Amino acid sequence: MPTVQHLVVDSPYDALTLVAVDGVLSRIHMTDQRHRPAEETFGERDARPFGETVRQLDAYFAGELTEFDLPLHLVGTEFQLRVWEQLRLIPYGETRSYGELAEALGNPGASRAVGLANGKNPVSIIVPCHRVIGAAGSLTGYGGGLDRKKRLLAFEAGGAGEEGTLF
Repeated sequence: MPTVQHLVVDSPYDALTLVAVDGVLSRIHMTDQRHRPAEETFGERDARPFGETVRQLDAYFAGELTEFDLPLHLVGTEFQLRVWEQLRLIPYGETRSYGELAEALGNPGASRAVGLANGKNPVSIIVPCHRVIGAAGSLTGYGGGLDRKKRLLAFEAGGAGEEGTLF
C-alpha cells in the first residue's frame, strides 16, 4: 500500500491541500475546487514530504519563482500525462489555447480532449493549467474557478486584478 500524506497551506488564493504519495507530490487541491476528492483520500496530515513544495510555492507567490522544479507523482491516462507535460512548457506569464496545445501534441482536432485533460490536472499552479485559454482569448474553464484563473493570470502578467490588487 502506498503511503499518502497531506498538508494544508495558506496561499493568496485560499488554502491549498498538498497530497503526496510515497513522499512525492501527487495532488494540489483548492478550496471548493471542481473534481476535489473526498478528504479521506488525503491520508495522514504530515508536513515532512512538503518542505521543498512549500518553499517553491512561497517563492512563486512572492514573485521570485517562475518555473517549478519538483518531482511529481502524476496518475492519469497516457493522453492526460502528455497534456500535463505540454502545460509545463507554457512559459510564465504566457497563455496557450486548447487548440494550440492539441496542435503541439500532433493532433489539431483534439482541442476538446485537451480541455478535458486540462480540467483533470491534479497539481494546478505547479502544472499551470490556468495558462490555457479559449481560442478567442476568452477565459474558459478552471477547476479552481474563473476568478482564481483571472487572478493567477493577472499576477503572472505583473498586473493587478479587477479590484486594483493582485489578491
